[in-house]
Amino acid sequence: MADTKQAERPTAKSAERAEKSAERRTAKLAKQITAFAGQHGGAEGQLAYIGQRGTRIVLVGDDGSWGDLVAPTYDVAKAATEKAGITVHEDFDGEFAAKVETGPYEWKRMAGIQIGGSRPARR
Repeated sequence: MADTKQAERPTAKSAERAEKSAERRTAKLAKQITAFAGQHGGAEGQLAYIGQRGTRIVLVGDDGSWGDLVAPTYDVAKAATEKAGITVHEDFDGEFAAKVETGPYEWKRMAGIQIGGSRPARR
């Protein structure tokens, strides 16, 4: 017979550690979101699940600036945005997407990727 290994059950201690870790991460993300909002006259956000890496928190400032953060889970991302007190949109479209202002850097980078400008040339 083949040996089978039983999955270890999480102990109360490990569950408590995981919960505290999630609370710390939530607090750190909320602080970063609040700082972004403070620097840009307010902010709104959108949560996007990105697989095993977690959830992306896309932030758009009232001045059109944008940025993003990554949370380890959707629940942590949601709790952080709630703690920061920002409006969270279901989708990144319409009026919300129109608030994003892109500058020369973004346009140059987007064009560079399309024409191969940001990658080394192959010989």
